[in-house]
Amino acid sequence: MSQPSAGAQSPFKQPKAVWAVAFACVVSFMGIGLVDPILPAISADLHASPSQVTLLFTSYLVVTAVAMLVTGFVSSRIGAKRTLIAGLSLIVVFSALAGTSGGIAGIIGFRAGWGLGNALFIATSLAVIVASASGGLGGAIIAYESALGLGIAVGPLLGGLLGDVSWRGPFYGVAVLMAIALIATITLVKPQPKPARRTSIADPIKALRHRGLLVMSLTALCYNWGFFTVLGYAPFPMHLSALRLGLVFTGWGLLVAVFAVFGAPWLQRRLGLARTLYFNLALFAVDVLVIAVFVNSQATLIVAVIVAGVFIGVNNTVTTQAVMMVAPVERPVASAAYGFVRFIGGGLAPFAAGKMAEHANIHVPFAVGAAAIALGIGVLAIGHRDLARAERNQAETDAEAAGGGTDAEITEAAETGSGSGS
Repeated sequence: MSQPSAGAQSPFKQPKAVWAVAFACVVSFMGIGLVDPILPAISADLHASPSQVTLLFTSYLVVTAVAMLVTGFVSSRIGAKRTLIAGLSLIVVFSALAGTSGGIAGIIGFRAGWGLGNALFIATSLAVIVASASGGLGGAIIAYESALGLGIAVGPLLGGLLGDVSWRGPFYGVAVLMAIALIATITLVKPQPKPARRTSIADPIKALRHRGLLVMSLTALCYNWGFFTVLGYAPFPMHLSALRLGLVFTGWGLLVAVFAVFGAPWLQRRLGLARTLYFNLALFAVDVLVIAVFVNSQATLIVAVIVAGVFIGVNNTVTTQAVMMVAPVERPVASAAYGFVRFIGGGLAPFAAGKMAEHANIHVPFAVGAAAIALGIGVLAIGHRDLARAERNQAETDAEAAGGGTDAEITEAAETGSGSGS
């Protein structure tokens, strides 16, 4: 079995444009974990049930999922830089409006608008990084995952610090930081050439006819169900203050970052792409099952949530690389299709977890999350041959990058401006 040399190129020596987009990525991905520490505070202050509060994740991620279908359509017509600017602008506006809201319905609605901006941004940011980064596809993805991991790590810490003062603070904080990122993007990122062929709205749906892409997308849906059950509902049974919740999820996020950048390439070199995915998903399912069984033990719950960052970090990097290789369609189209399916799973899981806990008990949502991840392993096995082909493609691309060759599909992805966010 060929073993890709992911991570052989250093992701840290990059042009200013890459750092500008990477900084915006950090702030954007803060939005994923930012609300974790303030979920109980919002629930208490606005007299909302946990399932109502988890709609902050659902509205954000479901809108992100649906909007992924149109990102290629938009970016192929107005260009990658303008799409980035549009997405960042929407995040600034709607995160600030969420901070001014007087009720749970308003925050949910503004988070939906935030999700639209997030889709435009994250679907374009990787492509711009690929176009500008040194180190080939592997280096670009690791640079992107570094930003993702840092954002996920810093988001809960910022949310905890500002949320300890007021639950409105984190929303205003993101608006200010994203405004800085917007200025940096306008100033430092060069316009990308528009692609020769414009993407249609139907292209991502048609792309799911390809078995390899469909299998990876459904696997990601199952995995994201477990991931966002932990991220969106675990704060409630912990019974911690906003600051302490922020520290817990900062530890989780640091492990996401470390294992996305260092752990995933190390495992890939030793196990290969397919076996890394099987092994990692199995361990993640066991970890979530531990949460399900010992959810009433605060210490065990905290440790298991933090350890989950290991498996999430590895999965983010390895799955992104697999999706970029597995589908016989343009990478922007494959990315949009994949993003649509996986974010649906991530968006529905927290709300479903709240409802299951209300109608059954606190153990059930995490048990279902573990079962969903295990189901993902079975789905992944259906596409094992496609994974093997993706692994060979990855090795060939890395060899070309190491030899100074170019990847026409990477160039096309960058020009179209629709990457595969994790």
